Amino acid sequence: MSPLPAWLQTPPPTLGLHIDALRVTAVLVDRAAPSPVVRAVASAPLPPGAVVPSLTSHNVLQRDVVVRAVRDLVEQVGGRPRHVALVIPDTAAKVSLLPFDQIPPSARDLEQLIRLQLRKTVPFPVDDAQVAWSRGGQHEGSTTMVVTAMRRDIVQEYEGVCTAAGLQPGAVDLATFNVVNLALLGGTAGPGLPGDSLLVHVTASYASIALVRDGALIFFRTRQSDATEPVADVVHQTRMFYEDRLNGQGFARVLLVAGPDVPDREGLSRNLGTLFEAPVVPLSLTGIADVSDRVTVSETLVGQIAAPTGMLLRDGVA
Repeated sequence: MSPLPAWLQTPPPTLGLHIDALRVTAVLVDRAAPSPVVRAVASAPLPPGAVVPSLTSHNVLQRDVVVRAVRDLVEQVGGRPRHVALVIPDTAAKVSLLPFDQIPPSARDLEQLIRLQLRKTVPFPVDDAQVAWSRGGQHEGSTTMVVTAMRRDIVQEYEGVCTAAGLQPGAVDLATFNVVNLALLGGTAGPGLPGDSLLVHVTASYASIALVRDGALIFFRTRQSDATEPVADVVHQTRMFYEDRLNGQGFARVLLVAGPDVPDREGLSRNLGTLFEAPVVPLSLTGIADVSDRVTVSETLVGQIAAPTGMLLRDGVA
């Protein structure tokens, strides 16, 4: 089939929205410029209990509160966008890295095989799940498939917030996946993240750890904020697993991404720094996107907008 005429194509969204446990953040990105430009950022705190990310129960508990917050943020960023790229908490879905010695040639056969394996680990009926997957890294002859499973009714809760606020949600994805996507675009981390990279993404309600080898995801773990283990201890355990099971030879870089609701980010950075020879560095927009005069860039701001910006830009710039 030949490409559709430009006037029949749906333009990619310019608005990215991140709904998290304690905050909603909106980012407006201009993709028409020679290089992408972050035009506006707006954020609003949510009262405790408004959004409670969970695999197995309702997530959006105070729907009217969240809808009002989204409407207000859309007004603040301007541009009158209607289509939105939606980012949700990692803890709302089950992420599995499944090894395959051979990938079935048929997408239908692959989905059936993935769903069969998920029945062993997903804490809800797989038939009720919305499942997505992509290729990860290779290890000892096996190809890793990065699989996300989420209850359909929970996906609809988040989409329903956007619809009630007058937006049309397109793709829905997890926050840390799109922080990784932003890092893969380049910037201070280097284009494509050559070598082995460790990315630690911390929010008020969870911390996720991703290992990326030459641009491919090889490890992913999420820890709830109320867990007894400090984040640095979980990272240390990840390092041991990386060296013992993933033939790890050391990280080219360690990236720490944390937003405004994370206490003592500097202390966390120092604790992580004691574990690695590689420096712990923040994710930067330099070399990835320009920023308008309306936006004041800081490490905290980048940590706040990394996920929705990464989702907007993950397929490249139109």
